Amino acid sequence: MTVALNKENFEETIKSGVTLVDFWAEWCGPCQMMLPILDTFSDSMGDKMTVAKVNVDESPEVAGQFRVMSIPTLIVFKDGEPVETLVGVQQADQLEAVVSKYL
Repeated sequence: MTVALNKENFEETIKSGVTLVDFWAEWCGPCQMMLPILDTFSDSMGDKMTVAKVNVDESPEVAGQFRVMSIPTLIVFKDGEPVETLVGVQQADQLEAVVSKYL
């Protein structure tokens, strides 16, 4: 299950462990393509990590903090620090290959 993030809960959610954050918007076609991929990936990862989403229209300050210019942008956080950034639609196996380096 993916967690919805905003400026109120962002820091608390990413501060420990590994978190994959998807920066997205309702109107973005590629972002809509990512939804089922992220849901499947989140289910496959179980409790090993957190998978979360930030709606850039609802939380522009969070997107700005990480200089998100294109969506979808996915950022891997390890203990609160961004360690890797992916831009564009990613497949579940690509996501797993990236986050497994930090688990």
